[in-house]
Amino acid sequence: MVSATGMIAVLGGCGTTGSSDVTIRLVAADYGDSAANSSQKYWDRLAKAYEATHSDVEVDVTVYSWNDVDRKVKDMVAAGKAPDLAQIGSYADYAAAGDLYEAGDLLSIPVQADFPSQLAEAGQWNHAQYGIPFAASTRVLFYNKTLFSEAGITTPPTTWNELAADAKALKADGVRYPYALPLGSEEAQAETMQWLLSGGGGYTDDIGTYTIDSSENVDTFTWLKDELVGKGLTGPTAPGRLNRATAFADFADGQVGMLNGHPTLIKQAEKKGVKFGAVPMPARAGQSTTTASMGVTDWMAAFRQNGHADQVGDFLDYVYSEKNVLDFSREYGLLPVTTSASQTMTDSSRTQDKQLRPFLDQLPTSELYPAGKTSWAATSADVKKQIGAAVTATGDPSAVLTRLQAEAAAADSRTKSD
Repeated sequence: MVSATGMIAVLGGCGTTGSSDVTIRLVAADYGDSAANSSQKYWDRLAKAYEATHSDVEVDVTVYSWNDVDRKVKDMVAAGKAPDLAQIGSYADYAAAGDLYEAGDLLSIPVQADFPSQLAEAGQWNHAQYGIPFAASTRVLFYNKTLFSEAGITTPPTTWNELAADAKALKADGVRYPYALPLGSEEAQAETMQWLLSGGGGYTDDIGTYTIDSSENVDTFTWLKDELVGKGLTGPTAPGRLNRATAFADFADGQVGMLNGHPTLIKQAEKKGVKFGAVPMPARAGQSTTTASMGVTDWMAAFRQNGHADQVGDFLDYVYSEKNVLDFSREYGLLPVTTSASQTMTDSSRTQDKQLRPFLDQLPTSELYPAGKTSWAATSADVKKQIGAAVTATGDPSAVLTRLQAEAAAADSRTKSD
């Protein structure tokens, strides 16, 4: 489904230790890009430290890639074998089915109050919080400073027209991907949303009604088709077949001039010695870049089936301690989801924390996926499958967006009537 990083490392495993009175079973997503930094290692360390002071509790963690984790949890729930906790991309469908604990039934008051209101509200279904924010990111435009300099570009773009002009200059200088446009199945819904916001549109209106085929959104994808893709400025791979992980790897290899990225790209690029800059996503002329920021939050969901509310709540209080939130954020280059950890990172003099500040500054005003809609999981999947067709040579942006709107509205109607 949706991840704050979009990483798709195919890693998994299971960590258990000792015997206990109660076993908390946690299924989590992998934020690592190799075996060396698999999230399994993070959770195993955390579980061991927790168990050291809670001899009556065992924490059993299984980590799956983002390609698999949401499906695995869905299958477990369908089979009547729900985990106690699932760290996944969505929660609303489980909340609507009555499968989840409310956050207030589990978390201590100080921990629950530590979530920024924007993130806590995004975790609400039917006016109650079921989704507990776990990891967050925002998106900015990364650009390769060396390639820009070689192409004679002195400043990063602030508007779409400037972005297109820069991409044209990069192409003329032989850059393989002047602008990488990943609309492949991995995370097309994120690239799509960023462009929709920068064009003054979005997936929904202010009251949460789908507006996928709005005139602003159609204009956005028409511009992408005509001014970027149609002019050969997005590289040799068709956007519908280009995934985020591949685009990131190509940027780190010095083959991409510009792309939208989240904080984990910093480490990836630095490891390869790429000199890069990061600026807000350029906007349509007349549209402010400060209103075009996209945020992504992944979720922790607690299932009621096994009835371990007290133990799960105590473990979650530990997971969301300032130290542990900061440790996870720093390990994977993500943004803290608690106010206390965010403030510590803001005040920090650590180089890594300073690099995350442009993303952290955007988070309070960024727009998140409509995760509280039970139809969002199906709508996101449809976007992944279909949006790439909107920018092909024979594609019709209006027809594609109209079809997606109809499917989203139908899914919304079904979930509301269930």
